[in-house]
Amino acid sequence: MPNFLKTLTHHYQEQVARHKNLPFLKATMAASAIVATSDGEVTFDERMRVDQVLETLEALKVFDPHEGVNLFNGFVEALKQSPEAGHAAAVEAIMAVAADPEKAELMVRICLALSETDGEVSLVEQIEIVTLCSLLGLDARAFGLYRDEIGKALAME
Repeated sequence: MPNFLKTLTHHYQEQVARHKNLPFLKATMAASAIVATSDGEVTFDERMRVDQVLETLEALKVFDPHEGVNLFNGFVEALKQSPEAGHAAAVEAIMAVAADPEKAELMVRICLALSETDGEVSLVEQIEIVTLCSLLGLDARAFGLYRDEIGKALAME
């Protein structure tokens, strides 16, 4: 009988963790999709980075990595098929964690890590991450992103 209770308790705790972290999973995959698609192409390295995040981040380990990858792919496809509607759906998912500064900051750091997989962070990826910071009420400078420099770069183009 003790094993039954232990198993039942473990299963319950896992389900609670999944329920608690599902908005974070969706938000992270949505934000990652926005950053990954911003330069027009989702690279193999970016997909690998998403897999690494899903497999190593404690808050997301309660999910099957395929669940996260499917969410990511869904947001990517939505952004490709209808950029406006896809972006709106992604922002809606992202805003689900806006009230939790710790999760919001972690999500931005994940996006930064994703943007660095190609060897350099492109300007459009930086702009998307700065926009993400703005949506979440975070200071982009705290992540090494400077609005003034991005604005100057845009003005030069």
